[in-house]
Amino acid sequence: MSRPTAVIAEDEPLLRGELKEALAQLWPEVDIKAEVENGTQAICALETHQPDVLFLDIQMPGVTGLDVARVASGRCHVVFVTAYDQYAVAAFDQGAVDYVMKPFTPARLAVAIARIRERMKGSPANLEALLRSLGERSRRPGQFLRWISIGEGKTVRLITIEEICYFQAENKYTMVVTGSTRSLINKTIKELLDELDPEVFFQIHRGTIVNVNAIAAIHRDLRGRQEIRLKLREETLPVSASFAHWFKQM
Repeated sequence: MSRPTAVIAEDEPLLRGELKEALAQLWPEVDIKAEVENGTQAICALETHQPDVLFLDIQMPGVTGLDVARVASGRCHVVFVTAYDQYAVAAFDQGAVDYVMKPFTPARLAVAIARIRERMKGSPANLEALLRSLGERSRRPGQFLRWISIGEGKTVRLITIEEICYFQAENKYTMVVTGSTRSLINKTIKELLDELDPEVFFQIHRGTIVNVNAIAAIHRDLRGRQEIRLKLREETLPVSASFAHWFKQM
């Protein structure tokens, strides 16, 4: 039987080392494939090693632990490492594999390992509902979505919010449109509205959100309806009457 594999993603070097050492003592058969210090490295490690288990710090700079968990959802078992009790309780209550509080104790880690080994008999959990809840709990005023993760086979491409011209509903999905690309994500317009900075992203139609920094001009068609011209795209975006108030001063 092959050994279970794991990746540790933790931005504090001391804690990362302590976690690796404790795992070696409490779960000697586990093979630690990588130890990483930020979200970008964590996503690369997921793609490279495809681990059975990911020990994941929720709060990391840049690409956060929640961003990484979206990529890991359904692909590997996730154990959240957190200093914040509200995250841990939400994760445990909603069916994530488990959590470990900082600073962790060997006894608590042993409990987590026992639960992981039991969960590994089944498929990794889909974390979408959990991540929405954690995002709502963790977001402070002025803290908004910064990255969009696009899965392309075995590769995950990251698009910064600044690159995006607009979002457009596409059946049950949403099209993310930059100056040169179009990509589908499994997230609704409503969910995006809850996560985007409302001073930068305006809803201009029931199924369209535009980045105001991507707008070149606003004009009216022959029927008097507003349309948006973009700086980096040739297509125009219609503005429905319900959302025309955004541009009444323009």
